[in-house]
Amino acid sequence: MGDIRAYLSYEFLGNTVAAYLWFATILLIGYIFKTLLSRLITGIIFRVVKRFADEEGQASLKRFLIQPLEMVVFLVFLFLAVNVLKFPSGIEYIGGPMLQIALFRIYQIFIIAAITWVITRFIDFFGLVFQRRASRTASKLDDQLLPFFKDFTKVIIYIFAFLVVLGSVFGVNVAAIVASLGVGGLAIAFAAKESLENLLASFTIFLDHPFVVGDLVEVGGVTGVIEKIGFRSTRIRTLEKTFVTVPNKSMIDKPLNNLSLRTFRRVQFDVNLTYYTTSAQIKAITSELQEYIDSHPQTNQDGRIRFQNLGASSKDVMVLYFVEALDWNEFINIKEEVAYKIVEVVEKHGADFAFPTQTLHVYKEKKRDTPQAPETAHFPPSDLH
Repeated sequence: MGDIRAYLSYEFLGNTVAAYLWFATILLIGYIFKTLLSRLITGIIFRVVKRFADEEGQASLKRFLIQPLEMVVFLVFLFLAVNVLKFPSGIEYIGGPMLQIALFRIYQIFIIAAITWVITRFIDFFGLVFQRRASRTASKLDDQLLPFFKDFTKVIIYIFAFLVVLGSVFGVNVAAIVASLGVGGLAIAFAAKESLENLLASFTIFLDHPFVVGDLVEVGGVTGVIEKIGFRSTRIRTLEKTFVTVPNKSMIDKPLNNLSLRTFRRVQFDVNLTYYTTSAQIKAITSELQEYIDSHPQTNQDGRIRFQNLGASSKDVMVLYFVEALDWNEFINIKEEVAYKIVEVVEKHGADFAFPTQTLHVYKEKKRDTPQAPETAHFPPSDLH
């Protein structure tokens, strides 16, 4: 027994073996129980916010808070463990041993970062709660505002945490820094010119409502669905399912076509008939197609089927109609239905579709003094070599 006490009282680097054992034991307890304590704290927090976030459940809150809370709990146990030890006083610094002060400042930075992490994840949780509620409303404005204010709040928290680090850890006079921003504000504003322009553009988007989340837009050569509007950029999911991030300044500076606000989709193309098609056939075809377009349940009365042009190798009939269906899949199904009807009507009246052709005149010369009539042959372009 005396040998154990002697061993435990043996000093190394200014601390006894017993102190080191207590240090390791506290750390081990903290590592083992950090998950359990984090779940317990999460349960207590959920009871407080249950009436606001009951629809998400405690599992969602745990998913957001477990990891940052584990870090906070472990840092608390690390603080208790380190306090068991004595730091060597050989290296002095203003206010105490330099090593102790340096480690304590590093610890302060980690604890502030961990608490900031907990707060931002808590904001993410409430953002998810309100996003689910917003998805059940008819208005899309709340779907658009929630991500913006969530990101804006997180930025404010990050800035506040940074100022806390400067003031609490390094002893910087934060009030003096804030006051001096009036002098250097112009330089900062110039350096952050593009960021400020994008931020102001985001407010313009929220005030003017040129588009909302879920709209199909075309801007700057990009066509897609608005998925998120942030305070710096807007994210668009293109028709090719790629993800494009466009600065908010570009969203208001460039011409923007909100395709979701149109009342109809326009379809226009030409039907090319051969020159063997008679006038009576063309009149019958255009008349029947006009009647079909006018009576179609998914088109309006502005459709026009007209014989418009005598082309190089065809008689061209213009087909113009407007589809009420805004859904893309329904739209292309109607276009297919109309195309089948056009083929059916053209075949019904004995006409043919034209394709580009060329006429070659071949002269056979037998005698110089005897003129010969030309022989004419018609070839489609694919047969010419």
